[in-house]
Formats: sequence, structure tokens, C-alpha cells
Amino acid sequence: TLTYADPELGGRRHLMDREVNLKVLLANRPVGYPTEDDFDIVESPIPMPEEGEVLIKTEWLSLDPYMRGRMNDQQSYADPVQIGEVMVGGSVGRIQQSRAPAYHVGDVVEGRTGWQMYAISDGSDIRKVDEDLGPIQTSIGILGMPGLTGYFGFLDVCKPVPGDTVVVSAASGAVGQVVGQIARIMGCRVIGTAGSDEKVDYIVNELGFNVGINYKTENVGKALDEACPVGIDVYFDNVGGLVTDAVLDRINTGARISVCGQISQYNLPEPEMAPRNMGLLIRSQSKMEGFLVTKYQNRFEEGRQRMAYWIRQGELKYLEDVVEGLQNAPRTFIGMLNGENFGKTLIKVS
Repeated sequence: TLTYADPELGGRRHLMDREVNLKVLLANRPVGYPTEDDFDIVESPIPMPEEGEVLIKTEWLSLDPYMRGRMNDQQSYADPVQIGEVMVGGSVGRIQQSRAPAYHVGDVVEGRTGWQMYAISDGSDIRKVDEDLGPIQTSIGILGMPGLTGYFGFLDVCKPVPGDTVVVSAASGAVGQVVGQIARIMGCRVIGTAGSDEKVDYIVNELGFNVGINYKTENVGKALDEACPVGIDVYFDNVGGLVTDAVLDRINTGARISVCGQISQYNLPEPEMAPRNMGLLIRSQSKMEGFLVTKYQNRFEEGRQRMAYWIRQGELKYLEDVVEGLQNAPRTFIGMLNGENFGKTLIKVS
């Protein structure tokens, strides 16, 4: 084993062994859907931690729709990824070296260390994972950001009442499948939209949704009329676009709408015309609220513990769509944006 200082990284010393650090960098800002040419896959030496730092070997990487927005050079709730930087993303792995007293070799940690096999952290952007709650990849799935997004975005924003009619878009995805099952647990009637008959079958026959709608092959408005004869009380919006338009036409007085994502809009070269049916919110005296899960970060442990309990009781199920190899992350991410994933999209890195 040899070490040397890399001038390109401020003289940081690196560990040279048979393994190298594989990274996925942003190469170009996409116009419309990303392509594999918008990413660079590079090898570099494995960095060594300095005082107060740890070296993490990534085992699992989460791929999520929000990453598409971070590829754009525009103002948002978080800074964009710069050209040549490692793609942003949540991951979980094990500490290989530690020079931080709070962490030890072998600790499993989760954080936003990005699309790379090895990462350095000063501890401020990671947390220890409780392995008793479930397999470690659930810390970036159902017991991580996606699951917590569904938990708080539904329970705190939508404030469900038993007997409510709830509609969830992208219902088979990482967030949607959590929302629909919690709605069922809360005693609501649940309708989900998804992009294939297989996904519709899954949310109905495996997750317990009352009705599933294939938005690609069915008339969504007509299907909602049949599924929701007395209207819609709660809508959890992951997609925006035509599905949301159809739902808003059918909301009841006092409806609650949680705006979590707008995946139908993320890859458009030009924005669609703004919504023109907001008057429906006035007529129905309804609430439509966007949110970020970070608002609830001081309550994350509450959400993890409650969902872990439901999982142990068999009330809350989850589906993972796993692809092996970090080099396959760009292709898998593009497929996810096109709806090719089925459940929570994960890369098994090592």
C-alpha cells in the first residue's frame, strides 16, 4: 500500500491499493431528458481521511427524481451540481478509516455522499444507521428520505381522517407506495395512478390500494369518476401535469393537497403553461401545500420508528428495484425518469 499527495485536491493524501475510487460526475447540463453523455465515469485514488474525518465505502446508492433538478443551473431549494462535480445523492456504507472520535471502523452510516464508491466526511453530513430497524439499504429507502417524505407529507400536510378518499400519483414509486399504505392504515379509501398494468396490479393486490389506474392506457378523468363517486378528499401529488388537472376537477370541499414532486415537468425543454384551474381551490375551500421533508428533520426518528413497527407488523411493505454496479447509475437514472423503475431505485455499489 502506497500513499501520495494529489495537488489537484489541495495536497490531500490518497491511499493507493488494488482498488480505486469510482465516481460519476456531471459532464453536461441536460436539455430535456438526460443522456449517458451528460455523465462522466472516472477513476481516482482512494482518499485518506484527515483529522476529524472518516473514509466511507459506499454499499448502496439511492436514485431519486429530485436529482434531475439538481442537474440544472437554476435557483432552487438547493445548489445545483456543478459541471465536473460528483452527482448528488443519498448513500449508505461502512466506515473504512476514522480520525473522528464519534465514528469507528465498521460503523454503518448514511448521508448525502453522492455517486462515488468512496467518500470523505467530517461527520456533519452523515448519521449512524440502526441496523436493528431493517436491512441497511432501507436507511435510504423506506426508512430514509423517500419513506419519510411520504410519512410526513401525508400525515402532517394532508391530515387524513378515516373514511377520506385519497388519490396518490406515481403510486408504485418509492414515495407513493408508502403514502398509499399509510392511507390504508389510517382507514382511508385509496386510489393510485401508475404507468403500467403490472404496477397497478402490485399496488392493488400487494399493497392494498382499493383501486389502481393506468394513466397511460386509461382516461384518467373517467377512471377517477368511477373510483371516486363522492369526490376526492386528499391528493398526494408526485407528478403534476394532466393527472393533477384531472384530480383537481374532482376535489371535495375542504380537500387537502400535498405537492411532493412534479416529475411530469422535470424533463421538458420548455415549461408547460401554468395551471389555470386554481379557481377550484377557491370553490372547494381547499388547501394545496408544497413541502420539503427537511422541514421535519427533528422528527425523523419518530417516522423511522413508526414505519419500522408497521413493517414488522406486516402492515407496510416495500419494493426495491436494484441494479448492481455504480457504472450503471446513469443508465438506471435515465430509465427511472422514463418510468422504467418498479419501486425504490437503488444501485448496489459493493
